[in-house]
Amino acid sequence: MGVKKQHITVFQQHGSGERKIEGVRRYGGDDIVLEVVSINDELPPVIDDTKPYLPTEIKADLVLDFLTHPDLSADLAGRCAQRHIPVIASGKKHRGATLISPPT
Repeated sequence: MGVKKQHITVFQQHGSGERKIEGVRRYGGDDIVLEVVSINDELPPVIDDTKPYLPTEIKADLVLDFLTHPDLSADLAGRCAQRHIPVIASGKKHRGATLISPPT
């Protein structure tokens, strides 16, 4: 019986997570199932409704947030919290019960 693969979903804007994605692919090997959600649209300063940009259903063991728009990051963290999915948001200036923001 094999080891359960870890499902990681990465959210990025304009390639902001490509180096990290490359590292996960390189060092995660066959133990990781990686999904990448790339948002490359030009976005307004304030997004009232993030539904057009974020998937309605997130199935992951871990989410990596490399989004640069704060409204997208906030809504992503909220959706993940509802599903009990941990989020790592590198480089962000905020922390929360469901959001881990390691120093960069």
